[in-house]
Amino acid sequence: MLEIGKYNRLEVKKISAIGAFLVSELGDILMPTKYVPEGLHPGEHVKVFVYLDSEDRLLATTLTPKAQVGEFAVLEVKDVTNVGAFLDWGLEKDLLVPFSEQPKPMNKGERHLVRVYLDRSDRIAASAKLSKFLEKSRIELKEGEEVMLTFYQFGELGAKVIINGRYDGLLFKSELYGSFEVGASARGFVKKIRPDGKIDVTLRKDGGKDLHGGRESVLRVLSERGGFLPVGDKSSPQLISEMFGMSKKSFKTVIGNLYKEGVIEISPEGIRLR
Repeated sequence: MLEIGKYNRLEVKKISAIGAFLVSELGDILMPTKYVPEGLHPGEHVKVFVYLDSEDRLLATTLTPKAQVGEFAVLEVKDVTNVGAFLDWGLEKDLLVPFSEQPKPMNKGERHLVRVYLDRSDRIAASAKLSKFLEKSRIELKEGEEVMLTFYQFGELGAKVIINGRYDGLLFKSELYGSFEVGASARGFVKKIRPDGKIDVTLRKDGGKDLHGGRESVLRVLSERGGFLPVGDKSSPQLISEMFGMSKKSFKTVIGNLYKEGVIEISPEGIRLR
């Protein structure tokens, strides 16, 4: 079955001066001459991307778009007109984001994370309203499972992420260490699946529960740096992440425990081995 906005493997019916005509259940599809691979013959099959041209005619191309229908991608705004914003997605025809699919107005030169979809007329378009494309039920995940996260929004609670390209998730600010931008990807783990279907995630395999590795990391770095480090409660989460590979919340717990054990001293200047 032909899939518009995706790759299809189609048979070549004939080759003419204007290109190759490919067989589909919706009729012959033209692949313009400039996209026809050298040496292609009738009867052979070719992998092509199928989309609609400006006059809503089916076209095939061997060019590679930056995203297919059903995928998320970070794309640059090439132009803004009275119908919406047009994104560069690797094809000659730019990808439209209607104004109704923009949570906030897009401007030329900006980069946005969008979802590519088919509208009611089978035209390929994009939307920056991402949450409506994410599954809210039948969650096929388990707590502790390793997943791929795509960051799409930052707020007071933390970062909203897309989990495995399917589910909506939240990485709380206390679990957010390192520097991420919208569209960035990272390996994560399912921390908790709530009764209402909401999913909390973490960047740590142990979900932040096992601090033994963090304890060993702090002691190792202290030893390597001569027993003193100019870090503490006021240090940035990014510095803590780069130095110890943990969140600032975990770091504070670790040094608090080490202080209670009498292993380190804590001062306004930093932490020191006893």
